[in-house]
Amino acid sequence: MKNFLVKTIANAGALAVAVWLLDKITLTGDSTGKQIGTLIVVALLFGLVNFLVKPVVKLLSLPLLILTLGLFTLVVNALMLLLTSWLAHQLSLSFHVEGFWTAVLGGLIVSVVSWALNVILPDGD
Repeated sequence: MKNFLVKTIANAGALAVAVWLLDKITLTGDSTGKQIGTLIVVALLFGLVNFLVKPVVKLLSLPLLILTLGLFTLVVNALMLLLTSWLAHQLSLSFHVEGFWTAVLGGLIVSVVSWALNVILPDGD
């Protein structure tokens, strides 16, 4: 349970950095508390998308992953971020990613920051 909590906090922090750095990834809310709550729910949603959908997409795109020496992973990460944005919209959450190239850059930022936070934070094993 502690490992799940640490990964969710790392995802929320990584998404917050992406929102802060990129103008076309937006998180709106009336107050800071509401924004933090939305960010945590979006981080949970992002974790769920990465857990359920990403392995299937990676398996189906395996030839492209091999052909591009893994660079197609950037596209897969962008698609997961766009799917999270779409699901957030369906759940009336105020998180939005505008455009594919913004999602590619956002996915790269989220991956790097999430990796760094997972190295720093305890893993709870």
